[in-house]
Amino acid sequence: QVQLSESGGGSVQAGGSLTLSCAGSEVSTTGYPYSLYCLGWFRQAPGKEREAVAEIDTAGKIVYAGSLQDRFTLTRDNAEKTLYLQMNNLEPEDSATYYCAAGRGRACWLQLQPNYMNYWGKGTLVTISS
Repeated sequence: QVQLSESGGGSVQAGGSLTLSCAGSEVSTTGYPYSLYCLGWFRQAPGKEREAVAEIDTAGKIVYAGSLQDRFTLTRDNAEKTLYLQMNNLEPEDSATYYCAAGRGRACWLQLQPNYMNYWGKGTLVTISS
């Protein structure tokens, strides 16, 4: 089991940048280490369903939703047990609560399915003004 905590959200104008961080920690020393979890960022805007932003597996393979890879960069640092999301050229449509998630098994299929993830953080709010 792993616990996740997001940070880095805030309010910026369109065209600006933000970097989100997700710090992870293993709940038990007898479970899987952080490095063996597949990770992802998801977002949910008011009134909309939660959607995937990007996922990364344990080997470092990354999948982005749609054309977000043109503006977003996902990285993981296993030594620091932290997942990052660098977001550039932000648009008002990017406004949402951003969640990081972790999982094993089908979470590592990188299918961008929120229900494939097992553990979730509480989210960090991103607001982009025009």
